[in-house]
Amino acid sequence: MKHAVHTDKAPAAVGPYSQGITWESLVFTSGQLGIDPATGSFAGADTESQAVQVFENLKAVLEAAGSGLDKVIKVTVFLADMADFKKVNEVYARYFSKPFPARSAVQVAALPLGGRIEAEAVACKG
Repeated sequence: MKHAVHTDKAPAAVGPYSQGITWESLVFTSGQLGIDPATGSFAGADTESQAVQVFENLKAVLEAAGSGLDKVIKVTVFLADMADFKKVNEVYARYFSKPFPARSAVQVAALPLGGRIEAEAVACKG
C-alpha cells in the first residue's frame, strides 16, 4: 500500500500532491523547490542558496519517511538555467557521497513560483 509522507520541516505542497509517497520499501519524493519552510519564501535569489534549501527539504521529506539521503538511489534535478550546473554539482557533493545516486539533470522552460532549481528523489526505506 502507498502512504503519504508529510513533514513541517519541508514546504507544504503548492498543489494537489503529497510531499512524498512510500510504497513497500521505496520512497518517492515530490519535486522540492528552494523554499524555506519557516518563511514560505525562497532561501535566496541565487541558485546556490536555493540548491542548499532544495537538498535540506529533500532530506526532511526522506527522514519523515524513515529514509535519508544516504539511501537515495535516483535524483532528478530540474534547472532554470543549465549554466548553473557546476554550482549545483558543488552543492550536491555536500549532500551525497560515493557511491553517488544515479542522476539526471535537465534545463526546463520554467519552474514553479519562479524557482531556479527543483529536485526529486527515489530512495529505500530503513
